[in-house]
Parts: sequence; C-alpha cells; structure tokens
Amino acid sequence: MTRSSTQFVLAARVLHWLMALMIVSMLFIGVGMVASVSERHAWLLAIHKPLGIAILMLAIVRLTVRLRNPPPPLPTDLPAVQKLAAHASHYLLYALMLAMPLVGWAMLSAGGYPVMLSHSVRLPPIFPVNAAAFAILRHAHAWLAILLFLTFLAHLGAALYHGLIRRDGVLSSMTGIGHGTE
Repeated sequence: MTRSSTQFVLAARVLHWLMALMIVSMLFIGVGMVASVSERHAWLLAIHKPLGIAILMLAIVRLTVRLRNPPPPLPTDLPAVQKLAAHASHYLLYALMLAMPLVGWAMLSAGGYPVMLSHSVRLPPIFPVNAAAFAILRHAHAWLAILLFLTFLAHLGAALYHGLIRRDGVLSSMTGIGHGTE
C-alpha cells in the first residue's frame, strides 16, 4: 500500500472510522446495560460481547497496519507539548482498545459467565472463576470505559482543532476530504 507522506493509508483510514463508530456504539451500549434492569439488558449484553471481541480483533489488525505503515508526520510548527500529547493519546487509545475487551472477557470469566459470540460460538474463559477478581475487574472495566470516553473526547477535540482552527492537514490526513487544500 502506498500513500502520500501527508495521508494515512486507506486501510488505516477505514479501520479508524469503522472502529470509531464501533467504540462509540459500545460506550452507549455499555451505559445502557448498566442503567437498565429491563429485558433490554439481555439484548444489549448479547450485542456488547461480540462487539467487544470484534473491537479487540480489529484493534490488533489496526495496530499491525499502523506498525507497517507509519502515520504521516505532524506539522513541523506544532508545539512540542502538543506533539507529545498527540503521541501519548494515540498510545493510550491503542492500549484501551486492547485492554477494554480483554478486561471485560476476564471479568466475565472470573464471574463464571460465558462469552457468547452467537448462540453456538462460545469463547473459552481467560481467567479462573473468582468472585473477588470479578468485582475488581468489573470496576476496572468501568473505569477504563470512562478513561476511553474521556480520551475519545480529547481526540475528537484535537481533530476539530486541527481541522477547523489550525487547518494544518492533520484532520484531512485521516478523512481524505479536502486533502491538500488546508
């Protein structure tokens, strides 16, 4: 795959936007699950588990694509602290995209709950049944979700800053829209 030095490869852009949609959906589904004791809870849970595993798999693919196709450089006039924040936030987003599903899977395993991807596809447990571990992992999953949401908001804010205020090509490097006109 080739790309200009100012644009992400197509695979990276597709994975970025697909995963953004999936992660935002997952955050809303997660909030809906913990806020509902109705029959919707089981329905949301049935979506949450396979979506989490899909995010985990795509995060691995996305990380592979990123390692094989480095991102375009940030603008040279970007202050060092903003470059540091950009790199740190991306590392954090990747870590969370991998950790959230794994912690959720471990939590369910510790609780003795099956991780069903469909009515017939069940993932093996990755943690022994342990009530104390379940409680800790449940809190960890919730706190990681809050951290993911806050990091997502910061990422969105930075993208809008680059696209609407700086107009420096950073946003268009991921959208492909207006590329070269900023």
